[in-house]
Amino acid sequence: MKHLLQLFIVLLVACQPKAKPNSTETSNYKELQKVHWLKGTWQRQSAKGILTESWQQLDDSTFAGRSFFVSNRDTLSSETIRLEQRNGKLYYIPIVSGQNDGKAIVFTQTKLSDSMIIFENPAHDFPQKIEYRFQKPDSLIAEVSSVSGELKKSIVFRMRRVN
Repeated sequence: MKHLLQLFIVLLVACQPKAKPNSTETSNYKELQKVHWLKGTWQRQSAKGILTESWQQLDDSTFAGRSFFVSNRDTLSSETIRLEQRNGKLYYIPIVSGQNDGKAIVFTQTKLSDSMIIFENPAHDFPQKIEYRFQKPDSLIAEVSSVSGELKKSIVFRMRRVN
């Protein structure tokens, strides 16, 4: 009888519906989820070549990105990027091919909304600021900039979603 009761308890527990995640589990990475619009492949075509930037979600706290510029079938620049959420903040971490001895540079989120994110690293030479603005439904504006004294340098990339 004792074994039958134990079997009944095991079956009862096994058949219980799984508990739904509590609100703290589902909201742990809410900052990263605000920039879900970044996922996919974006391109900018110009007379100089094609800039492509692709993003995918690796796990709950990380997006992986890749950016490259191709001109006349030659890749002139490329970088890999990690977008990570840690302790309630997002960090933009690029490694640019042929620069900084292959080491990553860390940019910290300074502003975030449902359609815009800004990362900054004032100690870096260029860029010091990286901004993404989502323009519904299929446009993205990326801007990189730096300020040195009174001189501001800024490059704007207007991209279209291709995937």
